[in-house]
Amino acid sequence: MTVRTGRDLKRISKELRGMDNREVRKRFSRELRATAAPIVPAVRKAIRNIPSKRGYSPEGLRGRMARATRLEVRTVGKDAGVRIRVDGRKMPSKQRALQSYMEGVKPRWRHPVFGTDVWVQQPAKPYFFRTVEPLGVRTQVRLIKVIDQVAKDIS
Repeated sequence: MTVRTGRDLKRISKELRGMDNREVRKRFSRELRATAAPIVPAVRKAIRNIPSKRGYSPEGLRGRMARATRLEVRTVGKDAGVRIRVDGRKMPSKQRALQSYMEGVKPRWRHPVFGTDVWVQQPAKPYFFRTVEPLGVRTQVRLIKVIDQVAKDIS
């Protein structure tokens, strides 16, 4: 098995554009998406299961974070690749960084207690990386197979 890097993906996508074969390009994007798609529901489930004193609500913070979770497949440009993200741009304006605080990527999460002037520090409750890591290895192997197959089709 040959390990493919982002550079390989860029090269293949450049060759696909040069081939002027829309069907192969569409199949490549479709197969990349299908391979990584099972990770998204797993991340959404992990978000819904984040411990909280309140029950899960689709209108609450965890519901908004679950809705903001998406799969992005890009086969052009310098950012060519497959990415799973909890997109802060899909969150309300004052909550765009909360997924990073919740994961613990940002160092401190402080907020006022509703209805008072008291501020508290909220502990991180990691959900993303612990969910993606076990699934990522299997997905990466499948992605490499897809990339290799398309590389063979191009040659």
